[in-house]
Amino acid sequence: MSEASPDTPPPRRPVAVTLAVIVVYLGAILSVVLGVIVLLARYETDDDAERLVVSLLGIGIALFGLLGVSVASGLARGSRLSQWLLTLFAVSQLVLQGIAVTVDRAVDVVTAVAIGLEVLLLVALWLPTSRRYMRRSVPAT
Repeated sequence: MSEASPDTPPPRRPVAVTLAVIVVYLGAILSVVLGVIVLLARYETDDDAERLVVSLLGIGIALFGLLGVSVASGLARGSRLSQWLLTLFAVSQLVLQGIAVTVDRAVDVVTAVAIGLEVLLLVALWLPTSRRYMRRSVPAT
């Protein structure tokens, strides 16, 4: 790979990568909001042990949402690490959703949309134009 010269403009981000970034940002922001809602649900119970579990769950969901925001930011800049992290996350989600569908033996609308978005994300991340964008070398600033 050759390094870009300072006069060369950075390559344009492919549409597929932009769509993947949008999907990841939306999912991450929704996770942060859901985490805060779960965290606020801790006031619905009087049991201290249950309150601790709900608090930790809410904090975990919100933190994973914030991690998603940072990974989406890296993906927008062409980070291969972000591409691999999102791939790992999407495949894990697909496996978990597949297990849930197998156990439940029913597919609701939310599950179908989630599976569709995960597949769309994987396709967008690994299209040839996306791979070329991620493969380019980024000059040090």
